[in-house]
Amino acid sequence: MDYKMTIAGCERSLPLCKVTDDLYIAGFIMFDDVEITVATAEALLKQAPDFDVLVTAETKGIPLTYEMARQSGKPYIVARKGAKLYMQDIVKVQVNSITTDHIQTLCLGKDERTAMNGKKILIVDDVISTGESIAALEQLVEACDGNIVGKFAVLAEGEAADREDITFLEYLPLFNAQGEPQ
Repeated sequence: MDYKMTIAGCERSLPLCKVTDDLYIAGFIMFDDVEITVATAEALLKQAPDFDVLVTAETKGIPLTYEMARQSGKPYIVARKGAKLYMQDIVKVQVNSITTDHIQTLCLGKDERTAMNGKKILIVDDVISTGESIAALEQLVEACDGNIVGKFAVLAEGEAADREDITFLEYLPLFNAQGEPQ
């Protein structure tokens, strides 16, 4: 089963993926889709307030955030899923995302913290569903004394679309076992 939708002028067919017996989500993956990455970055930047730095979580938000950085000429930072050898003075938060089967840790090092200190930060993700990833990124930015000026995503899934604190391009419904939007 697939769900067809248009995102930033690009028509796509998203496969439905089982989360539980009664809940399916549409899989939106930007990794190998240059056309949609470029188009969605451009569309989101048109709505973005003035910002200094883009921040995303490893991994799925990276292509979008990179493209937004390329188009805007602003730097971007990736919160890593684990501490790396080159990182010093690490700040960590935990996140439980709907698309991952375990709790993850997001980390930033001293260099990333210095780059965000006192800066206007735009948080970016591909899809906001439960809001857990965005909340973890908010905690990291706040720990780095950054000023969050916006939270942006390509898609808002389910109840996330009702949030007034995020900007997104398209609504993505949740689905039942028969593939019908809930």
